[in-house]
Amino acid sequence: MIEWPDLTAFFLSFKLATLTTLILLVIGTPLAWWLARTNNRIKPLIETLVALPIVLPPTVMGFYLLILLGPNGWLGGFWVSLTGQALTFSFAGLVVASVVYSLPFVIQPLQNGFESVSPRLLEAARTLGAKPLDAFFTIAVPVAKRGFLTATVLGFAHTLGEFGVVLMVGGNIPGETKVIAIEIYNQVEMLNYAQAHVLSAMLLILAFVMIFAMYWINNKGRSS
Repeated sequence: MIEWPDLTAFFLSFKLATLTTLILLVIGTPLAWWLARTNNRIKPLIETLVALPIVLPPTVMGFYLLILLGPNGWLGGFWVSLTGQALTFSFAGLVVASVVYSLPFVIQPLQNGFESVSPRLLEAARTLGAKPLDAFFTIAVPVAKRGFLTATVLGFAHTLGEFGVVLMVGGNIPGETKVIAIEIYNQVEMLNYAQAHVLSAMLLILAFVMIFAMYWINNKGRSS
């Protein structure tokens, strides 16, 4: 009989993925909107920086984040002076690292969604007296709703499955930084394949259901 594993790491991963996705939606929406509408010469540079986490090995990204968030790094040093605690090997540090590492999985779908918004619709809204913010929420957001759904699902699922970056920045502290991917690795190292199977299956089923629901809703929206 398979012993049911401790789900602390799973719930910690769920908490991390939820916070990361919410933060990315807040900060990523205006950035994606700007990228979708601008012809500024620095646009390719910003798009390159956003896309870097897709191609960089997690260990490389994790190494530089470890330096940046460490007590001697400019961001980590500022955080220590502000709170008296280090960002590295803490849940707060995992959130910052996850936001950086999952950035393209939220920004790019949002940008694609906003690029589908016709400028004529926005111009018509302005002609009718709508302020830019009103036109954004009443025109752009509804038109780009599939982009928001895709960004939410991909950002959440990608954060949920992180391993290399969170291990480099957060380590393996139970209840604090030991997320489900690290717990699966620990179980495999101990040759406890039964519990590794259970945890992996939970992650696989959750990811499959989320991505299937995303495609089903998006396809249904296109056909309606």
